[in-house]
Amino acid sequence: MAGKKQFDMDTALDAAMIQFWRDGYADTSLDDLSRATGLNRSSIYSSLGDKDTLFLRCLDLYAARYGEKYDAALSCAASAPIAAVRAFFDVTLERIADPELPDGCLIAQSAMAIPVLSPSVAAHAKQALGFQRLRLRAALKAGRLTGQDAEAFAVHAAAVNQSLAVMSRAGASPAQLLAIVGVTVDALSQALRA
Repeated sequence: MAGKKQFDMDTALDAAMIQFWRDGYADTSLDDLSRATGLNRSSIYSSLGDKDTLFLRCLDLYAARYGEKYDAALSCAASAPIAAVRAFFDVTLERIADPELPDGCLIAQSAMAIPVLSPSVAAHAKQALGFQRLRLRAALKAGRLTGQDAEAFAVHAAAVNQSLAVMSRAGASPAQLLAIVGVTVDALSQALRA
């Protein structure tokens, strides 16, 4: 339609997600989002929603994008649980190493910001964080761990995964991050042999 500016919703959401990921929810203003997306404030509100709504959409986009990769990595857990968990961590390590992406993890950042988030956004951030534990628990149960052990290792592996994002943001080297993963994978290997 002549005279009406068109934009690609997926591109705008991706740009907003990167902005939130880079600076966090609290330190991202509507002006920042406007610069990142190329949209003015009224277009952001009318097309993408208020800041909370846009953040939720970005958090869902991030969780879906990386959730699919984690699911694919864990898909061989029934036959090769160690390889599956290593592949799970590889998804995170590859994301961290990608120079085109911000450091850290949008979900980890969101979890750390829960005290300043609105109740609905905080609940959504907790839910996104919980999906990782549930995904890992299901894979570990398929990989022959008992329910209690699968839950314990799922909580541990999810915590390690989030700490990788935090530590990378604090400057940990790829070798240090890989060593952290190695300790967790070795512990899981020992538990499966027991």
